[in-house]
Amino acid sequence: MFKPFRILTALALLLGSATLATGSAEAAPPLKSIVLVHGAFADGSSWDRVVTILQAKGYNVVAVHESLSSLANDVAATKRAIEAQPGEVILVGHSYGGAVITEAGNDPKVTGLVYLAAFGPDSSESITDLGKGQPPPPWASSMKVDSAGFASLPQANVLADFAQDLPPAEARVLAAKQGPIFAGNFNEKIKTAAWHTKPVWYILASLDRMIDPGAQAAMAKRMNANVTSVPASHVAMISKPKEVAAVIISAASKPRSAK
Repeated sequence: MFKPFRILTALALLLGSATLATGSAEAAPPLKSIVLVHGAFADGSSWDRVVTILQAKGYNVVAVHESLSSLANDVAATKRAIEAQPGEVILVGHSYGGAVITEAGNDPKVTGLVYLAAFGPDSSESITDLGKGQPPPPWASSMKVDSAGFASLPQANVLADFAQDLPPAEARVLAAKQGPIFAGNFNEKIKTAAWHTKPVWYILASLDRMIDPGAQAAMAKRMNANVTSVPASHVAMISKPKEVAAVIISAASKPRSAK
C-alpha cells in the first residue's frame, strides 16, 4: 500500500538531483586572477588603490615587486607570480611594465593584457627602439644615474612630470620611495611580443608628461587594443584608480579568446 508513496519520493529525489546538476552546469565561471606589474621609478605599492577596488569585487590580485635590475629578471619575477595564481590571469603593466608583460604575457595562463600608459614593444624591439627618430622627453635629461648605472628621478620631476595631478605631499612620498631602474633595461629587446596573440586593452593617460599621449595612441593602435582615455598624469592608477580598475574588470570579464 506504500508503493505509490515510495515511487513519488524516488521521482522527487531524481528531479531534485537533476535540478542540482543543471544549477552546477550553469554556475558562473571563477573570477580570473589579476597580476599587476609596476613601472620604472616605482614599486608594487603604486597599485594600492586599484588593488583595494579589485579585491572588494572578489578578485584574487597580486602586485609584483620587480628588482628593476634587468628586463629579464623582471619578466622572470612576473612569470613566477603568474604561476602562483589560481586559474586564468589578466596581466596588467604600467609604463616600463608594459615591456615586461609583453614578454611574460606569452604564458598560457594569461588570457588578456592591459597596458596603462605603457610601452608596447614588438618582437626584437626595445623601449629605446620605440623612441628612435623622436626627440627625448624633457624629463630624460634630468634623470640621475649612479655609478652602478641605476637611474632615478629628482623630486622636482616627480612633482612636475610624473605625478603632477597628485597633491604635492603625496608626490613627494612617491619620489622618496621610488625604485631606481638599471638604465640598460630600456635597451633589452623583446623576444616574442604576446600582444600578437592575446587580446589587449590600453588605458591612455591623456595628461601624461612621461610618455607622450600621441605615442601611447600609436602603440595602442599597432597592438589593435581596446582603448580607454583617462584625463590623468603618468600615474593614473593612483590619481584615477576607479577608472583604471573598471578597464581591468572589463578585461577580466571577457572569456578566453584568441586575438
